[in-house]
Amino acid sequence: MRAAEKPKCAVEPGAFARTVDGMPRRITTDDGRAALAAVAGAVTAPAVPSRTDRATAVRYLLQLLAEKAPGNSVEVRVPPFGAVQVIEGPRHTRGTPPNVVETDAATWIALATGAEQWTDAAAAGRISASGTRADISHLLPLRP
Repeated sequence: MRAAEKPKCAVEPGAFARTVDGMPRRITTDDGRAALAAVAGAVTAPAVPSRTDRATAVRYLLQLLAEKAPGNSVEVRVPPFGAVQVIEGPRHTRGTPPNVVETDAATWIALATGAEQWTDAAAAGRISASGTRADISHLLPLRP
């Protein structure tokens, strides 16, 4: 395939969609809200949301968090779907960052949409937050 024929977006299974220049593909508001609606609908019905809907919802909410609090001092991880660095402050460049928040997809969606409070999820052990800046409760919920 010649350079002029490259696809606009190359996606490997299990990887983030990336544009040709290597930057993560931005999730549109419509796509993000549709994924959130699908995930919410699956929660109220006796169904499991699709992996694609969960991944898109998680990545969309991480994208909103990065827009709300740009920076590189805290890393928010939601394996296996994504991670972002947020909050202005000392930049981390190598190894494990000093401030890390990690949680599962269902907990992240609940926190980011306001369905669950940070303190409740932390008390239940569904959030791992290490570092002096890792409490991001003041940034939640997001308003998708």
